[in-house]
Amino acid sequence: MAAYSLFFKDSVRKDLACLPKNDLQRIIERIESLAANPRPLGCEKLSGQEKYRLRQGNYRIIYSIQDTQLTIWVIKVGHRREVYRV
Repeated sequence: MAAYSLFFKDSVRKDLACLPKNDLQRIIERIESLAANPRPLGCEKLSGQEKYRLRQGNYRIIYSIQDTQLTIWVIKVGHRREVYRV
């Protein structure tokens, strides 16, 4: 299986800057692991959208997968109570 390339939406940098430092490292490691396996155990497809969510403690990573281009776009990272709000 080929490795996927990771890309981040511009707003994700702001999302990551607001996270507590002790959780940030685990979240970054979890995002980096998506390059090898974009659909790991525990990921769920969001209903009505072409996006997936991955849990890391109380935080959620929202991302989309483009299998034809082998890319993953991280769209949003945030606390579980806030990440799904529009």
